[in-house]
Amino acid sequence: MLNITEACYISMAMLPQALLLLVLFHNGVASSSSIVSTLPGFSGDLPFKLETGYVGVGDLDDVQLFYYFIESEGSPEHDPLVLWLTGGPACSGFHTFVYVNIGPLSFDYAESFGKEPKLKLNPYSWTKVASIIFLDAPVGTGFSYATTWEGYNVSDTSHAAQTYQFLRKWLIDHPKFLNNPLYIGGESYSGIVVPVVVQEISDGNDEGDEPPMNLKGYVLGNPAVDNLRGNNLKVPFCHLKALISDSLYQSTKRNCKGQYINVDPKNKLCLDDLELIREQCVNDINPSQILEPKCHRDSGNLLCSFSQLPRQWCREDNYILSDVWANDKMVQNALHIRPGSIKEWVRCNKSIQASFIHDVSSTVVYHENLIKQGYRVLVYSGDQDMNIPYLGTISWIESLNATVTSPWKPWLVNEQVAGYRVQYTNQKHELTFTTIKGGGHAAPEYKPEECLAMASRWFGYYPL
Repeated sequence: MLNITEACYISMAMLPQALLLLVLFHNGVASSSSIVSTLPGFSGDLPFKLETGYVGVGDLDDVQLFYYFIESEGSPEHDPLVLWLTGGPACSGFHTFVYVNIGPLSFDYAESFGKEPKLKLNPYSWTKVASIIFLDAPVGTGFSYATTWEGYNVSDTSHAAQTYQFLRKWLIDHPKFLNNPLYIGGESYSGIVVPVVVQEISDGNDEGDEPPMNLKGYVLGNPAVDNLRGNNLKVPFCHLKALISDSLYQSTKRNCKGQYINVDPKNKLCLDDLELIREQCVNDINPSQILEPKCHRDSGNLLCSFSQLPRQWCREDNYILSDVWANDKMVQNALHIRPGSIKEWVRCNKSIQASFIHDVSSTVVYHENLIKQGYRVLVYSGDQDMNIPYLGTISWIESLNATVTSPWKPWLVNEQVAGYRVQYTNQKHELTFTTIKGGGHAAPEYKPEECLAMASRWFGYYPL
């Protein structure tokens, strides 16, 4: 995810060995799928249908994208089909599956630290109302790999194109889901990729690509849509959250003239104010959730003992469990991972992030085009997220010049305010924006019950 400090630094993922991959490739390995009925760490049979597999994309299927698919626990014949992209870029779909509370399992933290990781059912899984594909993309993410070194050259646009190709092939192999309402979802950095994928699908439908897809819309959580706009609104966000004083905010606003990034190096007054904000006000704040502790970690090895972890609770400590679990050979056998296809599983692949080509700086233009085509859109933001503050999200949504049809108002879960939402239309287009009260970056990780209620109502065409 964006700007999330690793709990226990993991050595960078190594790219697979070329010789083995060439053997896999020349053996004609293009796609495969398997039903998983049990998983190490979970007691008994899985009470839901889990499928894992690979789909080959790119030239000669040289990129092998791995996925986890969970069939809806409600009515899989009619419930939506959602393709979900985790942020990063290059953070595994398993992160969203097990940490963000969108998938049906989570780690049992009380029973896992100092022991083998244990899994338990997540009562707030979105798979109660939708069938979901969690995709390891772009290539090099999670268990996905390439059969050539060139295959690891990836950008925003190639990531989107390969995701579209993946979905076409997956639906050909799973034709019973062709008529289900289709949504593309993602959080954080996927705010860049998801709209491009949606545009690819829409264009493909118009051009007669097979198979035709029943695309209904897309879902974005705390999305990085326009970083320039979002980053510029971090200072006003900090002021609203009482992280900086009113006097310092007014001084910064005056000296910077409302422009807090790409500041003229000759504007010393502005630079001095911004330095005060960074060093004295927000340096020790957790940007992903400003109400939670900021983690301070020394670089170390994944295999550092849990007893060496600081006693103060830190959310990022939880992320260690996925690295231990996913690198277990019994787990990889259960998931039907191709032996030798990767050297080490990491939750977020820093080597891919370092080489990733950011060739889409803003997706506002995609939203401007998509709102003319009648798609439903849900955008949600945890209101305690400083990485991608909700003010920036509101700003780009308002730039679309859509008409407000239902003004800002609270919505409730268990008779308590869960967030505040506003609805927009533009001819036949419908966009709902909502905050998640108390949520951070990847809001369902912090407020799972409220976010399940949001997803259930929105997918069901009910008001929040």
